[in-house]
Amino acid sequence: MATATPEAAAATATATAEQTNGGAGAGEQKTRHSEVGHKSLLKSDELYQYILETSVYPREHECMKELREVTAKHPWNLMTTSADEGQFLNLLLKLIGAKKTMEIGVYTGYSLLATALAIPDDGTILAMDINRENYELGLPSIEKAGVAHKIEFREGPALPVLDQLLEEESNHGSFDFVFVDADKDNYLNYHERLMKLVRIGGLVGYDNTLWNGSVVLPADAPMRKYIRYYRDFVLEINKALAADDRVEICQLPVGDGITLCRRVK
Repeated sequence: MATATPEAAAATATATAEQTNGGAGAGEQKTRHSEVGHKSLLKSDELYQYILETSVYPREHECMKELREVTAKHPWNLMTTSADEGQFLNLLLKLIGAKKTMEIGVYTGYSLLATALAIPDDGTILAMDINRENYELGLPSIEKAGVAHKIEFREGPALPVLDQLLEEESNHGSFDFVFVDADKDNYLNYHERLMKLVRIGGLVGYDNTLWNGSVVLPADAPMRKYIRYYRDFVLEINKALAADDRVEICQLPVGDGITLCRRVK
């Protein structure tokens, strides 16, 4: 997740609490895993570590590793994209030949760097976040990787930018891929606009759609405050995407859950 309002504040509080209680909220199972960005829904921490050490870390770009380690020191590090999801996005973008992309919610830019490394040298990423300071924390790693020229960063809410894009007919159906990892209460608002901006056959990826596994919990189950705050919005977007005949979808248990939408009409 990559926003800095109630979610970030809650993440900071959660990170502080986890240092004192081992990472478990009231009634939640304790996890032994300490990787920053650990959002895997796998029951076995050892199995997730095996995936990281066998398939992810040996192939991780040195600048992505550097950025991951920088982000680990940030108080909001729970918001970062996990390393396995970054690897998935990088490969996915290469498979679809993406060139013109967008990212809504950047944080320090781990997924942004994964995208920038995947698209061609003349590819572009319109990146939006309400916090430039976090983006600039990761910018040295992005510049070191030689891909900063592909990124146009805009600070502020994404909806006004999307509405501005829609005013120009040339932007309609022009994006190959969009990654959405920001405020969950606006996911539906983003979706309606992106269905006009992404080309037929293009992809939109919505992050955190399994929301720490809370989507299958009873409404009165013990949950961290930020999990409970956004849970209904995540349930809402999942239901809407399943019923939207403009897209083909696939919900994957990578990271905290990512739903891929291929626009078909």
